[in-house]
Amino acid sequence: MLDQIATDFSAGLDHLPAYALRLLVALALGAAIGIEREWRRKPAGLRTHILVSVAACLFVLLGLQIARLDFGAPGEQQSDPLRMIEAVTAGVAFLAAGVIFTSKGQVQNVTTGASLWMAGAIGLGCGAGQLPLAILATVIVVAVLSLLRLYEARQGFR
Repeated sequence: MLDQIATDFSAGLDHLPAYALRLLVALALGAAIGIEREWRRKPAGLRTHILVSVAACLFVLLGLQIARLDFGAPGEQQSDPLRMIEAVTAGVAFLAAGVIFTSKGQVQNVTTGASLWMAGAIGLGCGAGQLPLAILATVIVVAVLSLLRLYEARQGFR
């Protein structure tokens, strides 16, 4: 039994460099969004976006490891990656909804809530090994948050 535990543990370590890279990329991409939110003095900033992105990445990595565990005879194991994604998105959506509030009849922080949700999706992408896609999504998010704010200010929307 101890031999099996040692074998299972060392098998997980084989993936450690790739998993570390995915977690670090999730951290950097979450930070890119969080820095913009900090700069705008929004309630969910750098630390929050980093934690959401890294947590989402970790959930995927854990799901990959859990799917490899022996839960019975072949064909009996039920692991569904879509259920994992649903669980992460539901949790992040709950967190994002918490930063949205109404003050004097005005809804506030919807964009910050959406950026948190996006940080979760980017973390899922990192965990799934889709680093180029996650990087592209981060570039798009930061561009939307930064450039469209300038456009809105010039048009008198803000």
